[in-house]
Amino acid sequence: MDILTYPFRQFLSMLLLIFSLHVSAIQLKMIPRLGALRKHSRGELLQSSINSESAASKDFVTFFYPQTLDHFNYKPESYTTFKQRYVINFKYWSGPNTSAPIFAFFGAEENIDDDIDGIGFLIDNASRFKALLVYIEHRYYGKSIPFGSSKEALRNASSLGYFNSAQAIADYAAIIMHAKKKYSANNSPVIVIGGSYGGMLASWFRLKYPHVALGALASSAPILYFDDIAPQNGYYSIVTKDFKETSESCYNTIRKSWAEIEEVASKPNGLSILSKKFKTCTPLKRTFELKDYLDSIYSEAAQYNDPPNYPVTIVCGGIDGAPKGTDILSRIFAGVVAYMGNNSCYDMDEFYDPTREESIAWRWQTCSELVMPIGHDRNTMFPPAPFDLKNYIKECKSLFGVLPQPHWVKTYYGGHDLKLILHRFASNIIFSNGLRDPYSGGGVLEKISDSIVALSTVNGSHCLDIQREKPSDPQWLVMQRKSEVEVIQGWISNYYTDLLQLKDGTSST
Repeated sequence: MDILTYPFRQFLSMLLLIFSLHVSAIQLKMIPRLGALRKHSRGELLQSSINSESAASKDFVTFFYPQTLDHFNYKPESYTTFKQRYVINFKYWSGPNTSAPIFAFFGAEENIDDDIDGIGFLIDNASRFKALLVYIEHRYYGKSIPFGSSKEALRNASSLGYFNSAQAIADYAAIIMHAKKKYSANNSPVIVIGGSYGGMLASWFRLKYPHVALGALASSAPILYFDDIAPQNGYYSIVTKDFKETSESCYNTIRKSWAEIEEVASKPNGLSILSKKFKTCTPLKRTFELKDYLDSIYSEAAQYNDPPNYPVTIVCGGIDGAPKGTDILSRIFAGVVAYMGNNSCYDMDEFYDPTREESIAWRWQTCSELVMPIGHDRNTMFPPAPFDLKNYIKECKSLFGVLPQPHWVKTYYGGHDLKLILHRFASNIIFSNGLRDPYSGGGVLEKISDSIVALSTVNGSHCLDIQREKPSDPQWLVMQRKSEVEVIQGWISNYYTDLLQLKDGTSST
């Protein structure tokens, strides 16, 4: 008889997964976070413009759709359902049978509540279009968890096997079609909107479900950062450029600091010295922990370098503002304090906590299909760390028992010769990017056709265009959003023309 009870075996399995994730985090740098909004891994949203009460407003109504577990198989277990959360705002909608548009926001690797609060593009433009607003949470995140609980859903590769982008966009199609039928909106054009990974989903959705969505706004979507399409060091080259353009002295201090960290660590009790200097919450076990933490600060600051505060300027203000004669590592620590705040200690797992369910979920996605070969060489301000696919596959195999599929995204959605392919068979996609966003290196930056447009801003950052409008917004950001709205208005106007002609043609026969 098995002396281990089933619940205990579940607990032990989850514990081993968490432990192995923690070991891997020490050895293998995670792909820089792909969230639409800036926040630390603890879930603390850092957007000062967010109205924290908006998600609880009477204007937002929460629903749960009985979503099919597996859209692509007909095995008995495929018909299992789970409750997928979606939220609707009816306030601005002109009502059933009016053909008013539906704006559908695609949630990504986070709780949908954060997006409802922080993504302002939908609500800022809802009145103009008299649109129905729908926000859909991604499976395996937030409250949209299969198998009854996160512990069960994330237990092993068998339960995680239903967790991929193709299933996610099929979920979105099912909910959109359900909402159109439920609210008598069959003739309402649908515009899907997403940021970052959600932006990828929005553009892919338009390609795979053109009969469901009239068009897509894909903000900061690095759909080219797969396989060998974009340069591996593109992300960190832009981070480096952002810092160097902000302050040459700050850039040089950061560039020199990595060797200084190793030099201090090589001394007797060197790791203890570093732990004390950087006020780490737990003693450092290896320099990778500190270097990865600093890497995450610089990357996040560059990725979400939003006006009016500009985080890169904040970090460099701390580094450059240290008293004359301050040593390199003390200057670096001053940058940490400037960005993270004056805390009693600093958690090296702040940006990637391997015990969090959200971290495990995202780790699965990047260990299965979303393999983005991001690394850096000697031409950046970071120490050389090229992407090593063999080691990546080995690490992911040890975590989940499955092999990553680094070529699948390109095969399933397209990648090489994208301009020619999209020009021939795609339409109605806006690819928006800010060129100071490191992920813009994997974005579509050139206009492909009259209806597949690229709108970029030189000073823009990650998903800035779909965040809430603010009085402090610079004019270039205002104009970028205006251009996006005008393109969408054109799509909808053409749709109404086609709809009218179709009705006239039908009535005349």
